[in-house]
Amino acid sequence: MTELGPVAWPPAPIKTERLVLRESEARDRAAFIELFASPEVGAYTGGPRPRDELERAVPEVPGRRPGFFVIELDGAVIGMITFDRRDARRPGPVRPDAGEAWLGYMFLPQAWGRGYAFEACAAALGWFTDALPGELVVLCTQTANDRSMRLAAKLGFTEVERFEAYGAEQWFGEWSSVTPSC
Repeated sequence: MTELGPVAWPPAPIKTERLVLRESEARDRAAFIELFASPEVGAYTGGPRPRDELERAVPEVPGRRPGFFVIELDGAVIGMITFDRRDARRPGPVRPDAGEAWLGYMFLPQAWGRGYAFEACAAALGWFTDALPGELVVLCTQTANDRSMRLAAKLGFTEVERFEAYGAEQWFGEWSSVTPSC
């Protein structure tokens, strides 16, 4: 993945009804290790990583870069959202002239099923629209990941295609804040 490009970073924290989206801090490290070590989270992301490996690999301040948001609920980290430029070497449609940003998200299992992912992603897409107006956002998820498929539809992503990668069927969709003119 490559960085988003010229965006003002970090933005002021984004506050929703229940959540805060903010830049990563050193105090978030333990939550990131928990997130990447979780078997439930890893089910659709290539599997959980060993905790000892994560203790060595996760930097003091994980994810400090433009487009990387920590999701906080009542002062506790429950997940993350990222926007990155899509690397043409990744599986899926390659559209080098599209200028697309890749939306990624991961939430701890205790945050699932409460609408936090929709609330956080909708707020992050709002930030993205203001920061990079008219730019296309893409998302890829396994079709077997029912929660992620429902979230993509609820956020307004439209299917571009399905393809096989990592031993599973993948869904590739796009979202744009630009309303087509009639």
